[in-house]
Parts: sequence; structure tokens; C-alpha cells
Amino acid sequence: MARLAAPLTAFLATLALLLGVPAAGAFAADGVEGETFVIGTDTTFAPFEFRENGELVGIDMDLINAIAEEEGFDVEIQSLGFDAALQSLQSNQVDGVIAGMSITDERRQVFDFSDPYFESGIQMAVAENNDDVKSYEDLRGKRVAVKTGTEGQTFAESIKDEYGFEVVAFAQSAQMYDDVKAGGSVAVFDDYPVLAYGVKSGNGLKTVTDKEAGSSYGFAVNKGTNPELLAAFNEGLTELKDNGQYQEILDTYLEAGATDSSFWALVTDNAPAFAKGLGLTLLATALSLFFALILGVFFGFLKVSSIKVLRGLATIYVSIFRGTPVLVQAFFFYFGLPQIIGQPVDVLTAGVLTLSLNAGAYMTEIVRGGIQSVDPGQMEAARSLGLGYGKTMQKVIIPQAIKIMTPSFINQFVITLKDTSLLAVIGFAELTYQGQQVYAVNFRTAEVLIIVAALYFIVITLLTKLADVLDKRFNK
Repeated sequence: MARLAAPLTAFLATLALLLGVPAAGAFAADGVEGETFVIGTDTTFAPFEFRENGELVGIDMDLINAIAEEEGFDVEIQSLGFDAALQSLQSNQVDGVIAGMSITDERRQVFDFSDPYFESGIQMAVAENNDDVKSYEDLRGKRVAVKTGTEGQTFAESIKDEYGFEVVAFAQSAQMYDDVKAGGSVAVFDDYPVLAYGVKSGNGLKTVTDKEAGSSYGFAVNKGTNPELLAAFNEGLTELKDNGQYQEILDTYLEAGATDSSFWALVTDNAPAFAKGLGLTLLATALSLFFALILGVFFGFLKVSSIKVLRGLATIYVSIFRGTPVLVQAFFFYFGLPQIIGQPVDVLTAGVLTLSLNAGAYMTEIVRGGIQSVDPGQMEAARSLGLGYGKTMQKVIIPQAIKIMTPSFINQFVITLKDTSLLAVIGFAELTYQGQQVYAVNFRTAEVLIIVAALYFIVITLLTKLADVLDKRFNK
């Protein structure tokens, strides 16, 4: 059947041309002109995608942008991480994915792929100072690192029983390289162009095996959707190869490596990225705390209500959001909710929903605890003086409860600010995410994390001091 498919397709295309009717692929390619497509990609897969001076660059980025220009459409790039990009595609958050993605039979069941744009392969590397591991036979009884969803992971899994080693998967290339350098794993399997770029850039590893034959990389869309985008990608790729631009893009990155620099240069060169990340961190924190405070006060009063049904509603809310991990909630609001409502949810909205509802549950208990901590005799005394329930709460109970609640509120503010770092897993470009982008290219993980930690420390210290000043001023 497969042998008949190609001749039949060619015959139909020829017949269409003879009759003056464009083939289906021509319809598809022409339909993209003037359109804007959202394209998901990985965060750290140099030289295919990585950040340089705060901008997302690499082979994949240059290719998709050049093809878009050639075919007359626009692209909006979302740097999400490999797993998150595929989930976003399946939930229709993005229109396509280009992320050094190997074309496999299993993936063909879910996605439609373009023509291959890169022929890959696998190599094994070890730490520079490791002279004991030189072949697969030396891996027996040891652990090797791979990146989740890559061809390197597939290859390692296929030979692990034969050579008797354990495989551990990481979300980012820099993380698995660091694991090898730290001694957690003795070797890493990775796509040869990625590994070669990392070695040139000083990732602290060396290759010890020849390249294994691998599969091809392709651009992917959901199966049966966006055929016009797929056809335009194929046409644009062919044109780039014909005019030599394709080879220029490959040479630009495959023959280059990151340059070393001082710690101060590391800070100044990446200052725009850190500033952007810090700004988004503060924005997400402010919005989340605003909505969380509203939720906390509302459900906090329900928790102390005399009506059993209202207390039950508040208890259910608190139980759900205190009883499930923040990461699960973030994944649900970004990947799950769009499938339920049939509309995409942008990453900022998903992040604010996650942090607001989570922090609101804790603030509910803070409000409940603050109100119930006020001596019940205060209520009785006020009522005996003729004040109604509402006035008593407003004039007597709440002012005292606020003083009790303030330290806990300040603590929750700090926790929420730190929790924004968890949103990096859904591609929200806050401070931690920006740090990951930086060390994914230069592999200076420790120094970058020190910078990120210092920024968090400074901001949290300043906000805590400000909160203390306001507390002393308003709660004298």
C-alpha cells in the first residue's frame, strides 16, 4: 500500500495541473499569507534554540523566521520547554512546534510532520576529568543522564538493558550536564550538534564515542490540522535550501560556541533578561496577591459564618487548593482548562489564577484564625451595649483581628512571590525562567543561580521592610 501511495499522489498532482486545478498542497501554502501563527519551542536546546542577550535565537528560530518571511506569514514564538510545547500543541494553545523534534512513528500517530530539516545522531559524553568511561561497556551498574523527550533518551533506553545501566531524565540540557559534572551520573547521551555546541561552549564534558545514526528533525502540527502551515513550511524550507540560506543558518551555529567572560560581564550582558524576569515576577505577584486577598477575606468570613452551607463551601475551596501541589494547579490552568472551555489561556492568566487561588486558600485560614483569635467576650460586650452584629464586627472584632493577621499576611506575600518561580514550568518568563535561559547557553549554572537568588533576596527583603513599616504605622 505504501508503495502505491507516492505514484498515486504524483498522478493526482499531475492530473490537477493538467486540468488547471492547483493541488491540495498549493491551496494549503497559499492560505497562510498575512496570517499569524503561534509556534511553541523548547527553552534550552542550543544551538537550535537558546537566548542571546535576552533574545531567542538558534537554528530553529532562524529557520522558522526565514520561512515565515519567505511565505508571507508571521509567527509568534512561545518558549515553553519541550514537554510543555507538545502539551500546548495538543491543547491548541499553539499552532505548531519547532524544537529539534525527532520524527518517530509514535509521534506520527499524534502529529503531522514537515519534511525533515535536520539529520541528527547521538553521542555519549563524560566529564572532562573522567578517564574510566570510554565505551558503553563501562556503563554497567552506573547511571546516565538524558533530556526528556529527546532522541538521546530514546537511544539510551534502547540499550540500557544490554549494557546494564540506569537512565535518569532531566528537563533541560544544562541540568543533565551539571549532573554529570557533579558525579550524579557518569555519562550523558545527547543529540550530537547539541553536545558539540555544549563542549565548545565549555560545558565541562568530552565526547567518548562516535556518532550513532539518528532520526530526522521536523516541524509538527496537530494531526489533521493546519495543513496550509505545514505546506508553507515545506515550500519555504525547499526555497532556503535552493538559495543557500539554509546552509548559512546551520554554519552560523554549528561552527560557533559561547564565549567565556567575567562574572561582572555575565551580569551586565544578561541584565536586560534579568530585569524583564524580575518585572514579570513582581507583576504576577502583585496581581496574584490582589485577587488572593479578596478571596481570602470572602471565604474567611464564610468560614466563621453561622450558616453550615457557607462554611462547607469555604472548607471545600480551602481543601482543594491547599491539598494539591501548585505545579499540578499550574498545569491544569494552562493545559487542562483550555480543553474544557475550548479557548486558549495565556500564560500570565494561568499563572495568576494558580497563585491567586492557592494563596487565597491560605489567606482564608489566616482570616478565619484572626477573627476567632479575638476574645469572644469582646463580641458579647459589644452586643450588650446595643451594637448589632455588623457594627460589632466592623468596629470591634475586625480591627483587633487585623493586628493579629498582619504578620501571617506578610509571610504569605513572601511565599507567593517565591512561588512565581514555579511558573517557569509553563513558560512564564519570570526571573527563574530567565536564569535558566542564561545558563542553558553558557553552562555557568552556579554563578547564574547566585545572581537570581541575590535578586530574589533583595526584592523580598525590601518588600518585607516595607510591610513592617506599614504594619507599625497602621497597627499602632
